Amino acid sequence: MKIGYIDGPRLRRALIAGCQWAQQQREELNRINVFPVPDGDTGTNLYLTVQAIADHLEQSTERSVGGVAHEAAQAAVLGARGNCGMMLSHFLLGFARSLEGQRRINASNFGGALEAGVQHLSEALEEPVEGTILTVMRDTARAVSGAEIEDIAPLAEHMLDRAHDSLERTPELLPVLSAAGVVDAGAKGFVSLLEGAVMFLRGDSVAAEVGGGFMAGPPVVASIEYPDRVEQYRFCTEALVRGNNLPDQAEVRGDLRAQGDSLIVIRSDDVLKVHVHTDEPEEVFSYLKGLGDLVTHKAEDMKAQYDAVERASASHLALARRPVGVLTDSAADLPEEIVRAHGIQVVPMLLVDGEDVYRDGVDITAERFHKLLASQERLPTTSQPPPGSFLEGFKRAVADAEQVVGVVLSSGLSGTYTSAEAAAAQEPDLPIHLVDSRGASLLQGLLVLKATELAEMAMPADEIVKELARVRDQSGIMLTVETFDRLLASGRVSRSQSFFANLLNVKPILAVDLAGEVVPRAKAIGQKRVMLALLDAVAKDIGRVPEKVRFGIVHVGVPEIVSEVREILQDRYGEVEILNAPITPVIATHLGIGAWGLAYMVED
Repeated sequence: MKIGYIDGPRLRRALIAGCQWAQQQREELNRINVFPVPDGDTGTNLYLTVQAIADHLEQSTERSVGGVAHEAAQAAVLGARGNCGMMLSHFLLGFARSLEGQRRINASNFGGALEAGVQHLSEALEEPVEGTILTVMRDTARAVSGAEIEDIAPLAEHMLDRAHDSLERTPELLPVLSAAGVVDAGAKGFVSLLEGAVMFLRGDSVAAEVGGGFMAGPPVVASIEYPDRVEQYRFCTEALVRGNNLPDQAEVRGDLRAQGDSLIVIRSDDVLKVHVHTDEPEEVFSYLKGLGDLVTHKAEDMKAQYDAVERASASHLALARRPVGVLTDSAADLPEEIVRAHGIQVVPMLLVDGEDVYRDGVDITAERFHKLLASQERLPTTSQPPPGSFLEGFKRAVADAEQVVGVVLSSGLSGTYTSAEAAAAQEPDLPIHLVDSRGASLLQGLLVLKATELAEMAMPADEIVKELARVRDQSGIMLTVETFDRLLASGRVSRSQSFFANLLNVKPILAVDLAGEVVPRAKAIGQKRVMLALLDAVAKDIGRVPEKVRFGIVHVGVPEIVSEVREILQDRYGEVEILNAPITPVIATHLGIGAWGLAYMVED
């Protein structure tokens, strides 16, 4: 059947298929990753980037081709990881901008849109290198533009053939690839994306083709000598900034050029994304904090990644894993952007409604649950993940890491930690290091974030566990509720306590103590007094002016509280890092609409 045009739904389904197929190539892409740094993570970075695209498009109802392209590009920017993810994002931004306002395109327009994507990427690169994803994108776009084929289906086959030809030539253009006997990993990832899209147009099942696709190189991890210049710039540094008055990407590139190499900057609407290999990641983060809200930031030790590649190669393994990975449960309330940026494994808490079971953050979001709370509808009950869910999470994490640190909801609040212990006991050979967070919500989340940062800086798993215990002893979380209704329903307060507190407008301030249990801390009358009382109680617990402290503001259906609390925190502590998130259903169901809290983590 002839395909005469590409509209929004067709592009959406093709992109989703491409993303799904590219994700299935993760191990192979990691195996052949030798440029620009032989750190064995191109497949993982592409996996996480295209996962963000697919997850967004699967929820999209956009009908125009321009609208779908724009949504894919924005999702790519937010989810971009590594050089290949950043470059793919730039390509998609250019592709989308060329299609702005168009309902559908035909074969003659398609090549021009691809070339616009290549042009946008080329303009963003400080030092373009041939034999990489850029070369294959350019060759592919030119082949499509030069083809006089009106039917989309054969045009797509022609496009894929030329992409494969270009990929095979990458070792001829980049000597490091020839020396390792592989093609460029980023370029192969792009070709995999095209393969999946073409498979969709053919009517083939992407899932049925697992293990196929274009293969290259030996069946073990490719290995080359670690380049001297990478030793100079040791940390792969990435950050995402949001703001209303962000500078353009050329200005940011100019400001950061002296910090290192492999610099890529994306500016799209109110988002700025930066990737750079540097020896001073904190200087990069400090600069970016001055531009807007630093939403996510990470610095990975590339030498530690390279050492992992060397160990895998010496052992004739087909996949190099990062030294330490991190796992948690969804009670940690970490924003999705942070989870994606660091590749954190999250085991969902459960909500049970009769015979139906919903996974927190997967089948139902915190925001949706808050609306149910506000509507007074019958609510599902909450449940900890069974050991089987943790075991699945452990195995996913171990597939990507040599050791795994699991930071879990307080054993004093839930049986979740016991469930995780039971799962670890079932497979004692799995390298799992469990940590009882003795906390919940963003107190747990801040500890998870700390664990990922230490892991990325190459700290061993057992030392991470010790450092988390030290930090937890000087950190905490406090919460307050608007009414006692949900506390009464859960049996946390008596009916008489609830009646008189609501009558007098008394608001309790609750804390999670060092044993990980909820204890009353203070009370106040009226919203403003409660806010100040809670913040004063936090200040008293901190006890001094710390050199490094981070905060997390959480709420149940009252996002407006975030800006008020943030302003007071910045007045008291300066330009500190402040996360914010809606509270997970497992905790929100006990607190009710209007509840909010403040977590703090003192690190010095």
